[in-house]
Amino acid sequence: MRADRLVSLVLLLRQRGRLTAEALARELEVSTRTVLRDIEALSAAGVPVYAERGRHGGFALLPGFRTELTGLNRDEALALLTAGRGEQAFGLGPALASAMRKVVDALPEGHRTTVDDAARRFLVEPETDLLSRRSSAEDIPRGVMAEVRRAVLAGHRLRLHYAAADQAPQWRTVDPIGLVTVRDRVYLLATRSGADRTYRLSRALAAEALTERARRPDKVDLDRIWRERTARFLAEDHLAVLVRVDPERREELLDAAVAVRAEEPDADGRLRLEVSFQDARHAEWALWRLGADAEVLAPPSLRAALRGRAEAVAALYRAPSGA
Repeated sequence: MRADRLVSLVLLLRQRGRLTAEALARELEVSTRTVLRDIEALSAAGVPVYAERGRHGGFALLPGFRTELTGLNRDEALALLTAGRGEQAFGLGPALASAMRKVVDALPEGHRTTVDDAARRFLVEPETDLLSRRSSAEDIPRGVMAEVRRAVLAGHRLRLHYAAADQAPQWRTVDPIGLVTVRDRVYLLATRSGADRTYRLSRALAAEALTERARRPDKVDLDRIWRERTARFLAEDHLAVLVRVDPERREELLDAAVAVRAEEPDADGRLRLEVSFQDARHAEWALWRLGADAEVLAPPSLRAALRGRAEAVAALYRAPSGA
């Protein structure tokens, strides 16, 4: 860990010039005391880092101290840097930032500035869309993500404290296969007692990588497994609902639904979607929250249930207050 941090410190000074101990500490997510110790270690190892005193002082490297990476053309470097500005999945944000610094620093002098500037002109998955709706990336505790990632990469079994929908949290021991990220949601593909299981990691409360080897194949086609599990999931006995919804409320509908089977624009600017819910009770709860911004077209039984709710509420408010 310290070796990686020392490399990152050198690359920060190479790319940004003079930086204070406080600025380096923020970038490396350590204390200023740790930065000062790292500076001493670099100096002792022969890295030409020096301190400048005064109001605008800080630490800097002597000019010309660098390494070069050959075989990486401009488009390849641009692809890496652009990808690095996207969503930092699987809890690898700090590692990704460190890797991007190394890529920029290792480019030949003629490419470094132009490629970095070009990458800044591409925006991958911004936090808000054109309607200024903030994206709702799921929160996964860092410790959980680190343990799950460790078990997946090491090929070890995993204990997972998991809260399935509408169930109390339980400890499960699983054999992890791989991690998949879809629309800002991270899923663990695994088996449990030989049966396929898919876990949404935002519902994991704790995780522990075990020393026991996982029971899984040495080679895996994760894309094929994901397609197969998705197809089985959509084929399960869920309630299919046809609904018209205001585009402003689309994300709320999708967050509540189990799956989206079809979607197309309607004539009046609304969206027509075919979505799946766990059962009628789940569908009634989810669609009642959307009020007049969503209209159920089918099944008739769900329309009748929502109409009954609305009539009961209307009758309540037609009566005098407190009657």
